Amino acid sequence: MNGNETFKMRRFFFRRVRRRRLQYITLLPSLVTLINGVCGFAAIGLAAKGSERFTTAAYMIFAAMVADMLDGRLARMSHSTSSFGGQLDSLCDVISFGVAPAFLSLKLLMNSMPFILLPSTALLGDFVERLIWLSAAVYMCCAVVRLARFNVENVEDETAHMSFSGLPTPAAAGMLASMVLLYRHLVKDPAAPTMLFAFGRFVVIYTMPFVTLWLAGLMVSRIRYPHVVNQYLRGRKPLTHLIWTALLVGMVGLCGLEMATVIIFGGFAASGFVKWLWYHTPLGRMLGHKVLIHATAGSHAGGVEQQAK
Repeated sequence: MNGNETFKMRRFFFRRVRRRRLQYITLLPSLVTLINGVCGFAAIGLAAKGSERFTTAAYMIFAAMVADMLDGRLARMSHSTSSFGGQLDSLCDVISFGVAPAFLSLKLLMNSMPFILLPSTALLGDFVERLIWLSAAVYMCCAVVRLARFNVENVEDETAHMSFSGLPTPAAAGMLASMVLLYRHLVKDPAAPTMLFAFGRFVVIYTMPFVTLWLAGLMVSRIRYPHVVNQYLRGRKPLTHLIWTALLVGMVGLCGLEMATVIIFGGFAASGFVKWLWYHTPLGRMLGHKVLIHATAGSHAGGVEQQAK
C-alpha cells in the first residue's frame, strides 16, 4: 500500500468520525440537569444584587444540589444513562458548585470588609482583599479540575460508585453556602447585638477564606469520601441508619437549620480528612494493616466454606 492510498484511507476514516452526531438524548433527566445549572446561575445573579439576597442565593445552591441528585436517579429509572448526560451534569456542576459558591463567598467577604478591617488592622487591607480573591479563585479552579478528573475516570453506571476520590463538589459548595446562611442568620437574628452572636460572626468571617482553601485542596486530593446515596440511602439498611438519621433531624431541630448544615457539611468534609491523617500515622497504619489482614482472611475462609458446600 503506497502513501497516497494510506492518506485516502485516513481521510475517509476521519471524515466518518466527523460525521458522527449525537442521535438522541433523554429529555427529562437532561432538563433536571439544566435546572441544576439554572439554580447555580440564579445564585450568582442574586449574590450580585447585595447582602440582602445572600440567603436566597445560598438556598439556590441547595436547590441545585437537589436537582443534581434527581437527574441521576431519573436517568437510572429510565435506563438512559449516557456519556452525554455525564458531561452535561459536570458542566452544570461547574456553575452551581464551582462558580456560584466561590462568587457568593467572595461577595460576602468583600461586603464584610469594614467589619474584617478593624482600625488596628487597616494597614492589612490590601493583603486581606487579595487573600479573599485568591481563596475564591483557587476554589473555582479546583472545582473545575475535580469535575474534569471525574469525567475522565467516571463510568456510566452510577450504581458502581460507592466512593469518590476527593471531596465531591456539592459537599464543598454546601459547606460554603451553609456558612453564608449561618452568617446571615447571626446578622439578622434579634439577638445579633449580643456578644455570643458577635463572636459567631467573627469566627465565620475570619475562617471562611481558609475554609475555602481547605475545601479546594480536598476536592483535588485523592482522599476517599463515601457516596452518601449509594452507601447509606439506597437499598435495605440496618436499624443504626435510622437512628443516625433521627439524630440528624433532631440536631436540626435543636441547633437550627443554619448551624446544623454547617455541622453536617463540615463533619462530612472533615471525616475523610481526619481518616486520611489517622491512616498516615504509625498507629493508624498498623491498625489498618491488621484490619485488612482480618478482612482478607475472613473472605478467604468464606470462599473455602462456600466451595466445601
